[in-house]
Parts: sequence; C-alpha cells; structure tokens
Amino acid sequence: MSKTSIILDTDPGIDDAVAIAAALFAPQLDLKLLTTVAGNVSVEKTTRNALQLMHFWQKNIPVAKGAAAPLVRKLRDAAYVHGQSGMEGYAFVEHQRKPLDKPAFQAIYECLNASPETITLVAIGPLTNIALLLIQYPECKAKIKRLVIMGGSAGRGNFTPNAEFNIAIDPEAAARVFESGLEIVMCGLDVTNQAMLSPEYLTTLPNLNQTGKMLHALFSHYRSGSMSAGLRMHDLCAIAWLVKPELFHTKPCFVAVETRGEFTAGTTVVDIEQRYQREPNAHVALDLDIAGFQRWVAEVLVLAP
Repeated sequence: MSKTSIILDTDPGIDDAVAIAAALFAPQLDLKLLTTVAGNVSVEKTTRNALQLMHFWQKNIPVAKGAAAPLVRKLRDAAYVHGQSGMEGYAFVEHQRKPLDKPAFQAIYECLNASPETITLVAIGPLTNIALLLIQYPECKAKIKRLVIMGGSAGRGNFTPNAEFNIAIDPEAAARVFESGLEIVMCGLDVTNQAMLSPEYLTTLPNLNQTGKMLHALFSHYRSGSMSAGLRMHDLCAIAWLVKPELFHTKPCFVAVETRGEFTAGTTVVDIEQRYQREPNAHVALDLDIAGFQRWVAEVLVLAP
C-alpha cells in the first residue's frame, strides 16, 4: 500500500494529541515532520507537548519549533480549554529530546526539498508557519501536493460569533494562505462540530491500550472535564479526510478571510452559492458521516501501543 507523505503543523493541545496519534498510526500515512506553532498555548508549551508525545510513543519524528506569535497580532491562547500546560491530566515522563535547531518554516522547506515526491501539508493550528513558509520560500509550492487544514467555518464561529479559533488567532496568515494558489481542503466547524466521540466509546479508552489511558486522562481535563455528552474531535477531522475522504461532503468554494473589523476579523467568508463569481480556492467540507468517522477513530486508536 502506497502511503501519503505528510508534514503536520500543530499546537498541542488535547484534541491535537488525538490527531497526532492518528497521523502516526494510520497505516495510510507517513509522517515526515512535526512542527509547532503558538495557538492553544505558547509555542514553548506546544513544542514541549509535541516532544512529550513523541517520547511517549517512542517515535523519532523530528520536531521543529515554529512561530511564537501571529504575523502582526498579539497571541490570544486557549489555555482556558486545554489547561495551562496545554495537555493537563497526564504525567508524562522526563526525557532529553530537543527540537531541531531551525525554525519550523525552514524545516518544512528542507523536508519538502529533500522529498522526491510532493508532500501534503496538514495544519491543525493557526496558519502562521504556513504563511511564513510561503513568504520566505514561495517556490516551495511546487513541492506541496495540497494543504489540509482544520480551521474556518461556513457558518458561525467558536471564538467570536463568526470566527473559528485557528483562523481568528492569525487572520493575516490565513488570508495569505487562502490567496496562495495552493490546493486547500478546509475542514471547518461545519464538520468538526459533528465529529463527536460518544460517551460510551470514551469510557472504553482506559482499557484499550496505553494510548487510550493517556487520552482518557487528558480528556478528563478537557473543557469542563465532563465526557457525559461526548467530545468533539476538531483537529482529528483533518487526518480523517486524508484517510477516509468519502466520509466528507465537500464543495469547491471561494473562501476569503476577513482581516479587519472589531467584530469580523478572522471570519472565513465561504461563497457556497458562488455569488461573487470568483474561482474556487478551497474544497470546503460541509457535512460528515458521523457513524463512519466514529468507526474509523476506533479502528486507528486500537493500532496505537
């Protein structure tokens, strides 16, 4: 079976940890590089969390530390959701792992250049590193197969009334990315709000394997700490699309990112009805096979140690 080579840009983050597990253990994927960005918590914490996860799974995937702040704005994080460390609830063991001695955008560029084939970028945090890559190395687009993101919304937001968190944290970076000409798959709140793991399944995790125990401990500190209504797996949708695109209903749309306005910055304007008559620049996921998604999650997590 030929595998899809990916670079994963992330801001772990509790639901990011589940997405990283899927990226590592889904047999269809070959994770080449993990890069971190400030988002859910500071980049120092997201980098520490990424290294902790690599040590937990005893994987030697290189980790590169990325942007500490959005392109032009101050960082607003989500520690109120993920805890002060970003991954509260599980006691990870000490280790001596270090990130690469180069910024994330440079590490991505070098990984792309070293590959004989194009590589898929997957971004499940703010798009700062991807924007920096395109600013510093615009020629790299020829080596990028596509960009799959968790971010945005064709409807309401989850950070402001109209804006989803990842886009709202760095709207200027997101605008650059959507204007880049890359093939983009956008898994936004329209599908991620549907991507629920049931309370019944969550209760089985501690008996699944060590990964299940770790994730269950993290989930006990996620949001209110209650799993009685199930949990949304936002970031996991980007990995699910790579492996099971048939679970998603997508539509080619023109997407613009609003960068101005006290109440509108970070809004993704998704022209579903083609009212602007602009060429589509993204495949926007609008609906999800929930049962199929839940089956896939169970299948992939059982493959982890």
